[in-house]
Amino acid sequence: HTDARGPEQQVNTVLHTEGTGLPGPPSLQDRLQVNYFPSLQTNLPIFKLKESCVRRRYSDFEWLKNELERDSKIVVPPLPGKALKRQLPFRGDEGIFEESFIEERRQGLEQFINKIAGHPLAQNERCLHMFLQEETIDRNYVPGKVRQ
Repeated sequence: HTDARGPEQQVNTVLHTEGTGLPGPPSLQDRLQVNYFPSLQTNLPIFKLKESCVRRRYSDFEWLKNELERDSKIVVPPLPGKALKRQLPFRGDEGIFEESFIEERRQGLEQFINKIAGHPLAQNERCLHMFLQEETIDRNYVPGKVRQ
């Protein structure tokens, strides 16, 4: 028999890396920053775009976490660590460009964004829509709910 509710509502986010669209270590742009590319596929009507992919840095994930934490109804998962905490002596970059660290962080960020994107309350937050679907994040935006 057919389900009267129609197709299952889904949201799927994958965090991939520098331009390839495939999982793997992000390229090291000028060896100064690591870029991540969260891509979204969804059939949820609340999202303006059914598919999107944007460039983000670790600090953008921190911004999203801080924005979501303003709303006490949403339990925001932790982000993976910022760096290797100087486990590599005599290196000025704190080990943030070690491939194993980059991949571990990518997996942690992917888990973070999947939990957030799949959270019914977070799906209504303007900051999540901006993070997943806008080319640039307007840090002066007015927090609020997205209306369908």
